[in-house]
Amino acid sequence: HKAKVEAMTLDLASLQSVQRFAEAFKSKNVPLHILICNAAVFGVPWCLTEDGLESTFQVNHLGHFYLVQLLEDVLCRSSPARVVVVSSESHRFTEIKDSSGKLDFSLLSAPKKEYWAMLAYNRSKLCNILFSNELNRRLSPHGVTSNSVHPGNMIYSSIHRNWWVYTLLFTLARPFTKSM
Repeated sequence: HKAKVEAMTLDLASLQSVQRFAEAFKSKNVPLHILICNAAVFGVPWCLTEDGLESTFQVNHLGHFYLVQLLEDVLCRSSPARVVVVSSESHRFTEIKDSSGKLDFSLLSAPKKEYWAMLAYNRSKLCNILFSNELNRRLSPHGVTSNSVHPGNMIYSSIHRNWWVYTLLFTLARPFTKSM
């Protein structure tokens, strides 16, 4: 009954927006005990953000990564605190290494000729998990834990809205899903 909710604008497709959000949040001088990184796009056509990065990678992963980095000091001061990164089971269906087994950064923000929406989504979700694991390793000694979570295959949302094939598949699956 004493809870106060205040909406703040944040566009994960703009690193400048992420920075403005973090600065505005810090200026409020309030604790941050939980940060849930849940925003995502799925099945979107290839395009670059204003920062020159492929949009799925930036919205699904890099924007969250940058936000957490900018708010890390607030999280540590607010200990105990937790970061929850919503990922996806689809992270299992991709790789971000080249043929020699080394991390291939070019796969993360793929050029148009090498872009496939589903693969971009899968890679962004793999990055979410790797980030959450490393964040937990680094910050848990300071009272900040990080977990990644798969929300479940049986939840219906509108994440499929950008491509008719996904819309058809999600529509067929709808009778077997739960609503948010």
